[in-house]
Amino acid sequence: MPGPLSKVQITMSEQTRVQIQSWLRCPTMPSGLLRGARAVLRLEQGGRYAPTARQVGLSAFHLRKWARRFGELGIAGLRERPRSCRPPVFPPEVALYVVKLACERPEQFGRSHTPWQCSERVRQLQADGIVASMSFETLRQLVHSHKLKPWRSHLWLSPKVPRDQRFAEQVKVLVELYTRPLPRWERVLCLDEKTHLQPRPPLAPTKPTRPGLPRRVEHEDKRAGALHLLAAFDPRTGKVTALTALRKRQEECISLLATLDRETPAEVKRIFLVLDNASIHKGKRVRAWFAAHPRFHSHFLPAHCCLYEPDRAMVQYGTAQAARDSVTSLIALSWLIA
Repeated sequence: MPGPLSKVQITMSEQTRVQIQSWLRCPTMPSGLLRGARAVLRLEQGGRYAPTARQVGLSAFHLRKWARRFGELGIAGLRERPRSCRPPVFPPEVALYVVKLACERPEQFGRSHTPWQCSERVRQLQADGIVASMSFETLRQLVHSHKLKPWRSHLWLSPKVPRDQRFAEQVKVLVELYTRPLPRWERVLCLDEKTHLQPRPPLAPTKPTRPGLPRRVEHEDKRAGALHLLAAFDPRTGKVTALTALRKRQEECISLLATLDRETPAEVKRIFLVLDNASIHKGKRVRAWFAAHPRFHSHFLPAHCCLYEPDRAMVQYGTAQAARDSVTSLIALSWLIA
């Protein structure tokens, strides 16, 4: 049989009951607060302490403590009280100096551009007379508490082309080339180069995994020279027309253009080429070739802009097409994919 009622009796107003019930429906409330709220609701409805403690997952001692606090403080008694902890060892001024040090560049202190390490920051604090000693972990926690990550870096590039009306019109033309429906007599190609490809076959074949042994890969490889991959990518069909060469000059660019002219059907009257601002795309011989082939129209990207990723597209789609061009191109692309 259930034991006798405790001397601590739970009573609450309707407003308090509605607020506690709203806590129980909230999925983001702390679990400890919900456990105490559920317990006082059951006690207010006439529940005994021992069965209620088992149902909510508390001991009878803690349940009586929560009930006593609720009776004295009301709904505020269900919240956790601030717990005592070790007093801070360093004053707030030290934390401010650590934040200041983390937000400044290392070269301002006569160092290189490499990121600060915790040990170097502690030595800098000691040299500046801020602290006599400090552990690396304490400094790391101070930096982490202010949501600073000075060891991380992000590359960015300041624009060299003004973002004016001419820039907007140039981008609008390129976006239209990539997005608008093309008739059968038009084609858009994106031309780019992958330079200095170095196929490096291993000296020995890779050994497969065995029970208790991982897959073993030969550490050394053979040098097979370097190649330049020139390719034109069709963003609508995924076809890549590619060739490889030992050098990257206007002659190789014209060879790729001649291949495109030869492989493109005669019914295609206009071929739009999207190019970057490399010198081999704007040389005298290349301009003369464009003048002799009026169906090719070149469009150059603004400086430091990229509206498509032709290099990744060449890697994704170019293997089969390059294999039909030459065995050397297939080796280069196979290395690039790996």
